[in-house]
Amino acid sequence: MIQGIILLLLFVIIAFFVGKLVSKFKLPSILGWLVTGMIIGPHALNWMTEGLRDSTWFHILSNIGEVTAGMLIGTELILREIKKSGKQIVTITIFEGMITFIVVAIAFFFVEDIPMSIALVFGGIALATAPAPSLSIVREYKANGPVAKTLIPLAALDDVLAVIVFFLVIGGVSSMYTGGRIKIFPILMMVILPISVGGITGYVSGKILKKSCDKKETIIKNMLLIVVTAMIGRFISQNILEINLLLVGIAFSAVIANMVSEERLKEVMGAMNPIIGVSLMLMIVSLGAPLDYRLILGAGALTVVYIIARATGKLLGAYIGGKVSKADKNVCKYLGLSLLPHSGVSLLFTGIAVTTLLPIAPEYATMIQGTIAAAAVINEIIAVFLAKHAFKMAGEIGVENKNHKIKIVS
Repeated sequence: MIQGIILLLLFVIIAFFVGKLVSKFKLPSILGWLVTGMIIGPHALNWMTEGLRDSTWFHILSNIGEVTAGMLIGTELILREIKKSGKQIVTITIFEGMITFIVVAIAFFFVEDIPMSIALVFGGIALATAPAPSLSIVREYKANGPVAKTLIPLAALDDVLAVIVFFLVIGGVSSMYTGGRIKIFPILMMVILPISVGGITGYVSGKILKKSCDKKETIIKNMLLIVVTAMIGRFISQNILEINLLLVGIAFSAVIANMVSEERLKEVMGAMNPIIGVSLMLMIVSLGAPLDYRLILGAGALTVVYIIARATGKLLGAYIGGKVSKADKNVCKYLGLSLLPHSGVSLLFTGIAVTTLLPIAPEYATMIQGTIAAAAVINEIIAVFLAKHAFKMAGEIGVENKNHKIKIVS
């Protein structure tokens, strides 16, 4: 375990310097972190072995990291601010999510002549957006403006929508093949449980963190509360129902953000900034590790259709949602590009889809696994470039932010 933790720290240091090197070429640091993960992962140097990634201590650290990284989104969910644009963000989320779902499903049904049930699974996987890559770009380049401000709360809502739609689809497909019934309750609980856990622990944490104290004490208190929250979430995932720890972290920090004063929130986030940065880096390296770079060379027609259809859905959905909700013109034009990162959530959903379909439709399980794995590698590299380009075209990179935005550690 000690050796593994030292290795993990070494990986983070390597990712940090690779990110620095990549940034010298005016590229996002996250691209360096992602490539580091791919290089040290089991498909290349195999330093971050399957055994290391499957170990209990690694999962515990990852859970703590997910809750910590959730602060990046949760602390922006201030109710008084959301009230000003809440309907707009909900509208855009529904449009970008559901149009992506429909476009991808139709593309696979008509273009690739795949059964509609399986096409819907592809659509359900495509709907999700991985928030960490785009949010890391927001932090690195100090992006501030309508696109960045819409993206942050939208990332939280998008996670909720993705969980509901995907599990309804996979439940429906499984029922169709086995003759069973769709179970709605577990699907709803996958959203309600993480929000409840994060909300309850966040309320207790808000009471504790309200009182101002020095930086060291703030970090110790916050990290202890995060660890407790992560362990409760982990216990529920292992013994009751698997839940999204990032969503727990979002709810946890959102409650805190709405309980403490704006000045105290700045103090908390200022103290936590390096830890959030390292957590984010670890998440991206971990996302990159299972990606096989060789899949880029072996990508077939299904992968190409998936990437193009998903990008079309996100761009079109964000544009229509923006127009319907009367959002800023830059939100309509550029938000879709910031929603293209996908790998973490897509691989999670793919694993669930493969496990569900393997006993009942093995040929489609294999098809989904190969297609999404290849798409994850190719899409993630392209998406990082396009996400940065979106903020640049919107004129939001390097804009001074008067709120509690903070610099990324790398």
